[in-house]
Amino acid sequence: MFLAQAPAAPLEVPSVDYAAVLPMLIVFGVACIGVLVEAFAPKATRWGIQVTISLVAILAAGVSLILYATGSTATKAGTTTFSGAISVDRPSLFLWGTLLLLGLGAVFLIADRKVEPGGAFVARAAIRPGTVQDRAQAGAATTSQTEVFPLTLFALGGMMTFCAANDLLTMFIALEVLSLPLYLMCGLARRRRLISQEAAVKYFLLGAFSSAFFLYGLALLYGYADSVKLADIAHAAAGSDRSDTLLFAGLGLLVVGLLFKGSVGPFHTWTPDVYQGAPTPVTGFMAACTKVAAFGAILRVLSVGFSSTSWEWRGVMWAVAIISMALGAILGLTQTDVKRMIAYSSVAHAGFLLVGAIAMTQDGLSSTLFYLLAYGFTTLAAFGVVSLVRDSSGEATHLSAWAGLAKRSPLLAGVFTFLLLALAGIPLTSGFVGKFVVFSAALSDGMAPLVVVALVFSAVAAFFYLRVIVLMYFSEPAADGPTVTVPGGFTTAAIALGVVVTLVLGVLPAFALDWAGAGGFAS
Repeated sequence: MFLAQAPAAPLEVPSVDYAAVLPMLIVFGVACIGVLVEAFAPKATRWGIQVTISLVAILAAGVSLILYATGSTATKAGTTTFSGAISVDRPSLFLWGTLLLLGLGAVFLIADRKVEPGGAFVARAAIRPGTVQDRAQAGAATTSQTEVFPLTLFALGGMMTFCAANDLLTMFIALEVLSLPLYLMCGLARRRRLISQEAAVKYFLLGAFSSAFFLYGLALLYGYADSVKLADIAHAAAGSDRSDTLLFAGLGLLVVGLLFKGSVGPFHTWTPDVYQGAPTPVTGFMAACTKVAAFGAILRVLSVGFSSTSWEWRGVMWAVAIISMALGAILGLTQTDVKRMIAYSSVAHAGFLLVGAIAMTQDGLSSTLFYLLAYGFTTLAAFGVVSLVRDSSGEATHLSAWAGLAKRSPLLAGVFTFLLLALAGIPLTSGFVGKFVVFSAALSDGMAPLVVVALVFSAVAAFFYLRVIVLMYFSEPAADGPTVTVPGGFTTAAIALGVVVTLVLGVLPAFALDWAGAGGFAS
């Protein structure tokens, strides 16, 4: 005799707010189209098609973002979609807009083929790692490796998902989606192939370690809260008699993975080597966009998931911020390579950003978002300038090559000086406003000692920026020194975009600050 079984409950189809996530879907959709272009389009036409569809994707995503942000009544409080996995709120919209604008500038740098004939990316593998292509290969390589464009879009889409993820499992998947294309892109340099491939391997291995930390922390937090949703973890942490060991061990491991991606010391060891070895357009993309995505995720995790336990972890984060500022400022003084110097600068700036992130107030959130916007454009333009100073072996990134640069190219030296002053936080630049609002938010939240330490290391870091300026203006250029390549239209557009935004945010920051402070996270 058989027992009758109750009919299974129908699966609940998750509701999707397509208008809210349309910018992200556009980026991912066109990335998939780019893969098909690589498979089926004739080789001679791929570059033009990939550049066109990449720029159209970013612009279309930006238009859809603006239409949603200005036309929806739900954007003030925010909305969650994909069964609560994605949260589209005011910080998400700000971060998405920042990423799309920075992605536009990065695609400009990647697409340029005038600075480096054939582009900065190798079109066919060398016979062995480190081998320089011969002239016949170089002449045939007018079509650069165009799969870099869909890889860029996949990474950009992963970054957008990462900073809007409302549960840890979605965040982990987004972390892998943004990281894997970057690992590949780091090893595609046309020149200095060996150091480029070495950078890719280092980034991949250390990235795998950080992903393991993140995933293990996720598992511990799931064991603690029986959920991977940030809101559920916050609810369990606020009123639960469960073991705090799982909670704080999970948080610690999770934060290690996030800090690695944000180049926060002492989890920064990949940064100098990868920044130096990767193709400079990819370095600019990583330096600007990855930090925006990483700190967007850090802000969401700390604010939504762990705000009720801030007294327990804030002291540790204080120490991490101080270590990051100290490592970035002090080790930056010892660098003789421009790209490595900017890498250590990013470590110091990560410490400054962390000061705002742990403030846990609305001012702390808005000031950190503004800082990310300001830092991203300045850094992207700086790497655009670095790509123009060249000798017979390619980019001349050793500091000695920059001696007397103002006599060879006053315009380029002036632009780079302005960008370095912005990174140093000099008034009338976006860097000054960014530091001012972050430190003000920290002071309002009772973190005066941390602000004093940050000011000291800001002064220390300013020295290595000023050292480059002095070298460019008050040293004689070597007779056989490098030349300044006339930039193509794409590189000119990327540098001009970064310089204009850096200036506008330094003189008229109110609009961006109001946008950054328009609302909080939705859970």
